[in-house]
Amino acid sequence: MRKFITLVTLLLALAVWVVRPDRPWAAGDGPPANAPTGRVPAGNRVITVEEAAIGATTTLGGTVVPYREVSFSAQMPGRVEYIAGVEGDWFKKGVVLVALDEDDLLAKHKSAQAALATASANWRNARVQYTRQVYSGSSMASDNMGMDMPRMFDRVLTRPMSDMVGLDNPELTRRAQIYAQGTQIDQARYSLAQAQAALQELEAKLRDTRSIAPFAGVIVAKHIEVGDTVQPGMPLVSFADTRHLQIKVDVPARLMPGIKKGMLISARLDVGGVEAEAEVAQVFPMADPQRHTVTVKLDLAKGSPGGPGMYAEVMVPDITTPVRNLPTIPKTSVIWRGSLPAVLVATEGKEPELRMIRLGGFVEMDSVSVLSGLQVGEKIYAEPPAGMVGGWDPQGKTEEKTVPSF
Repeated sequence: MRKFITLVTLLLALAVWVVRPDRPWAAGDGPPANAPTGRVPAGNRVITVEEAAIGATTTLGGTVVPYREVSFSAQMPGRVEYIAGVEGDWFKKGVVLVALDEDDLLAKHKSAQAALATASANWRNARVQYTRQVYSGSSMASDNMGMDMPRMFDRVLTRPMSDMVGLDNPELTRRAQIYAQGTQIDQARYSLAQAQAALQELEAKLRDTRSIAPFAGVIVAKHIEVGDTVQPGMPLVSFADTRHLQIKVDVPARLMPGIKKGMLISARLDVGGVEAEAEVAQVFPMADPQRHTVTVKLDLAKGSPGGPGMYAEVMVPDITTPVRNLPTIPKTSVIWRGSLPAVLVATEGKEPELRMIRLGGFVEMDSVSVLSGLQVGEKIYAEPPAGMVGGWDPQGKTEEKTVPSF
C-alpha cells in the first residue's frame, strides 16, 4: 500500500511539472541549458580588436613557375625513335628523354674515322721523309735511278762539275728540297686537323639526336610521338624541376622602390586561397618598354601547394601611400558567408552579433587588417565554431532562427 501511494505522488508531481513548465526555479536549482547568460562559452576565446600601423599594399596577379625549366627542340632532321615517358614522369639528371634516328650519321661517322686514319698516316710519312731529306737527301741521288756506279759517278763528278761551271748550286738545291719536305709535313698536319674537326662535327650531330635531362625533373609538356618526323627547330618536350616553385609577377615601375631582393611578401595561391610568404629572389634589371613593368620572381617555401601555371596573387607594398592605423584581427576570427567576410562580436549580456566587415591586407601572415565594420577596442570571438551566426546560444546550442542571407 505504501509503495502504491508513493507511485501516485510521483505521477501527480510529474503531471504538475508538465502542465506548469514556467514554474520558477527553486533555490539551489540551476538554469536550464538553453537559458541565455551572456557568458563566453568554454573553448571560444574572446579577444579585443587592436590597432596597428598598416602600409598600403597593391594586389598583383602572377603565375607560379618552376625554378628551372628547359624546352628541347630538334637540332637535326630525323624520325623520333624513343621517348622516355609522358607528362608528369620524373627523371634523374643525365637520362635520355628523346632520341632521333641516327643511322645516316653513324655511316658518315665511320667514313670520318677512316679519313682521320688516312690523314694521320700521311702526317707520319711526311715527318719520316723530312728526316731522310735532312740527313741523306740529294736531288741528283733521288733523280738518278741507275745502278750504284752511275749514282757514285753523279755524286763524285757530275755534281762538283756542275757547281764549278755554274750550272747548279747543290747547297741551294738541298735547302729547297728540305723546305719542300717541311711544307708537306704542314699540309699533312692540316689535313689531320681537318679530319679531326669533321669527326667532331659528326659526333656533335650525334649528340644532337638525343635530348638529355640537364637536371632532375619532370616532363611538363610533350609535343611529339614515336614515329614522328621532325625538322630543326620543332619543339620536342618541355622539362622542369617542380620541386622548387616561384611566383613570376610583373610589377609596375612606380612600385619598384618598395621591393628589395630578399624581402618577404605576402602571397595567396589559387589552391583553396592558401596564404604563404614568398621571398624576392630575382628582380629583372630592365623594365618592359611597352608595359612599363618590371618582372620579379619570388621563391615559395618547399612543399607549397599548387604547381606551375597556376594563378597567384602577391601583396606588393606601396611606399607612395601614407601609413594608416587600422584595426587588426586574427585570420581565424573571420567567418565567410559565401564570398563576404564577417566576425562574431561579443556583447555583454546579449547574444553574439554577426557583423559584416571589409578586409584589408595581411599583417604578419596570421592577422588581417579591417578597413570597415569594426572599431578598435571591440571584442570578438577569436575562433568561432563553424556555422556560427546571430542568435547563437553561448552554451553551444543554436536556436531555430531565421538568418538573413548575405
